[in-house]
Amino acid sequence: MVAKTTNKGASSIVTVDALQKETITEVASKFWAPFSKTHAAYSAPLVDTIYQHEMLDTHFNPRKIIMLEFSQYLECYLWPNYTENASVAHVMSIAVMVNEKFRERIDAWQCFVKKPEHFAGFIHRVLELSLDESSHSNAEQCAIITFLVNAFNSVEIDIVREQMNKLTHISIWTNLLPSQREDMFAGSKKLRKFWINLEKKIAAQDAEDNEESRKAKFERDYLWNLIARFKRTLDRVDDESKEVDLDEIRYCERFIELVIDLEALLPTRRFFNALLHSSKLITHCVLSKLISSEAGSLFCQLVEMLKFYARFEINDITGQQLTHKEVSDKHYEHVVKLQKAAFKESMPDFYLLSVGSVDTRKALTKQFGSMKKSEIYRFAEYLHLVPPMDSEGSMLDKFTKEFLTETITLHCERRVNQLQQLNELPLYPTEQVIWDENVVPYENYSGEGVLALNKLNLQFLTLHDYLLRNFNLFQLESTYEIRQDLEDVLFRMKPWRHESRNETVWGGWARMALLLDSFQIVEVGKPFVGEKSPSIVKGEFSVNVGRRMDIKQEWENLRKHDVCFLVTCRSTQPVGTKYDVRKPFKDQIQVTYVRGCEIEGMMDQNGNVIEEFEAYEKKHQIQGDIRRYRVFLDPNQYRIDMENRVEKGAEDVYYTFNMVVRRDPKTNNFKAVLSTMRQLLNTECVVPDWLTDIVLGYGEPDSAHYSKMNNVVPTLDFNDTFLSFEHLKESFPGYRIEAMADEEKMVPPFQLRFKDLIREGENEGEKVIEVTPLVRDPQTPYEIKPNRNQVKFTPAQVEAIKAGMQPGLTMVVGPPGTGKTDVAVQIIANIYHNWPNQRTLIVTHSNQALNQLFEKIIALDVDERHLLRMGHGEEGLETEKDFSRYGRVNHVLKERIRLLSEVERLQHAMNVIGDVSYTCENAGHFFRFTVCRAWDEFLEKSSVEKDGLVAEIFPFTGYFADINPLFSGNHKADMEVAQSCWRHINHIFEQLEEFRAFELLRNGRDRTEYLLVKEAKIIAMTCTHAALRRNELVQLGFRYDNILMEEAAQILEVETFIPLLLQNPQDGRNRLKRWCMIGDHHQLPPVVQNQAFQKYSNMEQSLFARFVRLGVPNILLDRQGRARAEIAALYSWRYKALGNLPHVEALPQFQAANAGFAFNYQLIDVPDFNGQGESQPSPYFYQNLGEAEYAVALFTYMRIIGYPADKISIITTYNGQAQLIRDVVERRCANNPLIGAPAKVSTVDKYQGQQNDYIILSLVRTNNIGHIRYEDRL
Repeated sequence: MVAKTTNKGASSIVTVDALQKETITEVASKFWAPFSKTHAAYSAPLVDTIYQHEMLDTHFNPRKIIMLEFSQYLECYLWPNYTENASVAHVMSIAVMVNEKFRERIDAWQCFVKKPEHFAGFIHRVLELSLDESSHSNAEQCAIITFLVNAFNSVEIDIVREQMNKLTHISIWTNLLPSQREDMFAGSKKLRKFWINLEKKIAAQDAEDNEESRKAKFERDYLWNLIARFKRTLDRVDDESKEVDLDEIRYCERFIELVIDLEALLPTRRFFNALLHSSKLITHCVLSKLISSEAGSLFCQLVEMLKFYARFEINDITGQQLTHKEVSDKHYEHVVKLQKAAFKESMPDFYLLSVGSVDTRKALTKQFGSMKKSEIYRFAEYLHLVPPMDSEGSMLDKFTKEFLTETITLHCERRVNQLQQLNELPLYPTEQVIWDENVVPYENYSGEGVLALNKLNLQFLTLHDYLLRNFNLFQLESTYEIRQDLEDVLFRMKPWRHESRNETVWGGWARMALLLDSFQIVEVGKPFVGEKSPSIVKGEFSVNVGRRMDIKQEWENLRKHDVCFLVTCRSTQPVGTKYDVRKPFKDQIQVTYVRGCEIEGMMDQNGNVIEEFEAYEKKHQIQGDIRRYRVFLDPNQYRIDMENRVEKGAEDVYYTFNMVVRRDPKTNNFKAVLSTMRQLLNTECVVPDWLTDIVLGYGEPDSAHYSKMNNVVPTLDFNDTFLSFEHLKESFPGYRIEAMADEEKMVPPFQLRFKDLIREGENEGEKVIEVTPLVRDPQTPYEIKPNRNQVKFTPAQVEAIKAGMQPGLTMVVGPPGTGKTDVAVQIIANIYHNWPNQRTLIVTHSNQALNQLFEKIIALDVDERHLLRMGHGEEGLETEKDFSRYGRVNHVLKERIRLLSEVERLQHAMNVIGDVSYTCENAGHFFRFTVCRAWDEFLEKSSVEKDGLVAEIFPFTGYFADINPLFSGNHKADMEVAQSCWRHINHIFEQLEEFRAFELLRNGRDRTEYLLVKEAKIIAMTCTHAALRRNELVQLGFRYDNILMEEAAQILEVETFIPLLLQNPQDGRNRLKRWCMIGDHHQLPPVVQNQAFQKYSNMEQSLFARFVRLGVPNILLDRQGRARAEIAALYSWRYKALGNLPHVEALPQFQAANAGFAFNYQLIDVPDFNGQGESQPSPYFYQNLGEAEYAVALFTYMRIIGYPADKISIITTYNGQAQLIRDVVERRCANNPLIGAPAKVSTVDKYQGQQNDYIILSLVRTNNIGHIRYEDRL
């Protein structure tokens, strides 16, 4: 097989100058460009010419196609002018342009949805072209297969799904052998009955022999014929006598990608999987020469993926995941059937052997090696793998002996236990994986080629498949990030080889790395029963943290579970070598070993690990600059290293380390997430019944909406949601409001009864709300004004609050400035008051969002003893109170002392002798035996209605002596005051009873765990912390009923999923009742650094965005109050209906002009500064000095004319530019007390979710369009 390379054209980067100079821009301007006022008439020859010269002749050069895409060639010219008689070039042009839109991650189907008349005909034309082997090049066939891949992955688009489903309908089983069909029907009488009726329908259709019947036959035979075409192409690739260009190999790779995608989606897999097995496609691939050639390495990886999905543990018809027993039974059935086919003459012992001794590839190959081809064929026939042998033997000639043997082997061999293999893998990447470009590619992925990576699309086969795909991708993405960090550190450290001492010396310094003083293994635990690896491996290392206090503090702040990397670097470069970060790292620096470790803690002078709650006191006691840390190592990696040492004589890795590297804690949670995902794969993870189908992407999209839930709550207490009755009426425009009291009594809070949510009865479905004003009994005689909501919620916000209070899944889409956080806080507060015993978990992407939420919750009527903020971002809370675990424990202890002093005051007021206020237990006895008795006696005596009696006999008057007068003399009014006094006293003892456990638990850790599991009602954490502590939380018995997620569109799919499973199921069911997701999928997606994982694997798709694509109902907050109306108009087009709140139209600060500026927003063209626009000092580190200087000069101008510095932020689209702007600010104005520095200099990505009055934006790029090509970034 000889491979011939083809020219892929120039770089796909398109500059602004190139756009203006290209001929195609002129043609577009004349014929279709939307910016042109007049267009020439449609010309079919023009389409043919453009296809020939701009696409085909340039070998589909991305640069040329991008030019056409920029001019809106597809939506403005190709599709509007498409007809049934359109040329092949026209059809191909549409397919290529759709592929380009997918490559650039732009909506490709919008123009087809708007004008769907010819879409079915167009798809049929594309399918016909894909089977044509004579008229089209392999490059064109690659484009067609790519189009089919994109179409099959767009099942959420109705017109696309309708056409593609025809190709995977059960009618494709007409291509199966009758015996194979019978095997499929064996477990389902219903399916057999359906097939019999379908066969009759097909026979009648074929008999008519008209256009419709021919089209139906074409569709049911299409995939079978396409597979046959692929096999012929693969045979041509394998033919050593012919020269094969790389496009044929690319076609094979693309085709396998298509088949994998069909297998990985249940609707397409359901009937296609049987067709795949019948076609023997995998056998054909396994036996090809391409799979073992150097050019076929990617093809080989793809075939392995196909084998995995073809045999995935799922019932294809029902979609149910197969248990381990069902998989084993199926395997035994195959082998036993094979043994039954054995006959004594040729295989006298085979049928007597145990399954375990014959089900390996080696055993099966050996058994069939000595047999004749005709005998092997009989085996395959008996197993229904090949057609029955005919009398002439012509069927036998179609197969080789090798092919038949491989077919039977694939059918009967024992499968690798995927879970066991996963459990034995190390979670930390080693040097072999980190710098393996085949596993983790270096360069930016352009979106053109195929990769052997899992895809995260709309649907998944099972929860196991869902977690496994996410596990694989998350591990690779983490490895890519780790490689970047290690390379950055090592370039800075400048390792050189000492000339005489034969050791590595260091010529540089890095903030994130220290040289090791020592490292040793201190504990290796015995393996658990049935496992190979040690149960635990611990090590200790010591480092000199130096004298710089900031560096020392950063290293001392390493917390439990933080991940570091132990590195052995043996440099071969002489002292003084200059390293170039723009050249490949591997060619300059040699890294011998990399091993990950997890911090257990810093050690004190006695060799004991300092616990977290002791850290503050004990760290100050350590003298000197040497710090010792105890770490956990990966047991699986340790076993592999020890086996290599024993079997291969390799050196002991753990005595070679010379450097330790730490990473930024914000991006260092990979190990916790991977470990959690592995735990979930090993457990029967129970997702609530009402969520399972939606998470996997099946069922009705609205099945988890509150209106479809059986446990919907018609009557709700909206607490302080409404500011007035008038506000309430405005909030429900589609309802009739019925007041259940007189108009003057209709004051908040209100209880609402929604008649349309009543499941049965005469009022069922009626759009009426019964409103009852709630009169709450005073809880204390003291005048206390509780914190109340001050926000006048819009109807959309009220609907979001109502949905969030109901059971089920609630999705809220919140454009910028629409009050997402206010809605979230009100939902939490309302749930807290409606269901006091339920516990709510708040999860966000960033600590900043969590702190914003918490600050607003504190401002509402929520008892602070029920609030808990977990994680390490509580320092950013703008409040004097500490809501961290240890801060809450301290609060409880302080509150306990205060309440006991109140008990003492009550004791004195009642003239009771004894030390009743010493402990909570003593106070409890005092309450039960003294206070309650006094109250009961009072109630008995006060039953006589007599004015002034209450004041005479009330037993607690002395306690409330600071209220003067306490009673008015009116019996009824006095009794109400007495009841409020009793509630006040009762509340004191209720709190003390809750705090009693803190007296019994003396250890700080025990107290924090009790607080988390029992006391707190509203628990907040980041998704990172949830992944980090999942195992610990489950072991503690953590329970919660509701989840609210903020910034849901910025959280990776799996990091959104993990918080659903932070508790063990009860009686096999998950107790989760509500899941509220708030986010905006039109803004920035989750951050994925590697382009291959981001684009090809779709890893940047959040669960929130996937649910929106699936059609899950969501509520759009449709009024913004942050920006001027004209500024909001810049982005409001991205949303269905985004208007402005009244204050935006009324307040002077939104209406008056900004002093010193001609416009409210303006685009400023900064010419090349000193002859240069954008620059790139290191790969992907973009800067533009002219823009940086201009931005800072503009800031200085604003300060001079009086704008406050804290109201101005400078943001940019690239990290390099943000760093440059900071440098310019430092140089130009930061030290000037009259000007100072702006409130924030940041990137657009990091600034999302924050706000300021004035924004200066630097877009940086001058050679390429860059980030603003993508609407999410706009």
